[in-house]
Amino acid sequence: MFSILAGLIYLAAIALPIWLLSRYRAAWYWHVLALIVAGVVGLAPGTPLLETTAGTFLYGFVFVSTAVWGIGGLLPFRSRRQRLA
Repeated sequence: MFSILAGLIYLAAIALPIWLLSRYRAAWYWHVLALIVAGVVGLAPGTPLLETTAGTFLYGFVFVSTAVWGIGGLLPFRSRRQRLA
């Protein structure tokens, strides 16, 4: 049960920022800030919340989603319309 839940949570953590990147474009410095936040969350020392299953899922969701959003926003992307024009 927990493995299915973990898979769904991390799938959502990847899909949500990809969907947001396809819908909205933000300035590059917001993506750099997201990478810094992902690094801070990833390197944070253990807390009592992190000892629980829900806390682990929460930390993992925040880390993965901010990392994907930060990296994805810094990659050069041109839509198909821009390439055809």
